Amino acid sequence: MMKMLKKGLFLILLPLFAFVAAHKFYVSVTNIAYSEKEDALQITCRIFIDDLEDVLRERYDFEAYLATEKESETADKLIEKYLKAKFAVQIDERDVAYDFLGKKYDNDVVICYMEVPKIDLPHKSSIRIRNEVLTDLFEEQQNIVHFRIKGTKKSFVLTKSDANGTLNL
Repeated sequence: MMKMLKKGLFLILLPLFAFVAAHKFYVSVTNIAYSEKEDALQITCRIFIDDLEDVLRERYDFEAYLATEKESETADKLIEKYLKAKFAVQIDERDVAYDFLGKKYDNDVVICYMEVPKIDLPHKSSIRIRNEVLTDLFEEQQNIVHFRIKGTKKSFVLTKSDANGTLNL
């Protein structure tokens, strides 16, 4: 009798377990603002730590141990290398270099700081962002980009198949 009750309970609960699996979201958020004082584009990119560790492991065969005491000194260099390969800035249809300024952690997110110095914004007509961060590892990755420039706010959701967003000034 007890065996039948356990089987019955198991059969009732089994379908419920199918809906318990956590759905993983693959998303990064990038904010781009213009600093008149610095005449620079200031960029922050928020990426989940575990996703960034996964891509560093997959791409460079590197265990970063981000946000732990075991974090490697090489981590920043490889994060910069990865971002330079997957994140690009164009101003007036010309690629421009940016500086990777560093990173900090906020709970389960790494915030990367980048800057495009001396852009002479009053004489520019467009800024284009290519953001392919994590799309090489996660098919469903979405990279949200928010522009705040010259009083204009514009946002894009960039994906593997559509990785570019342009702000006309």
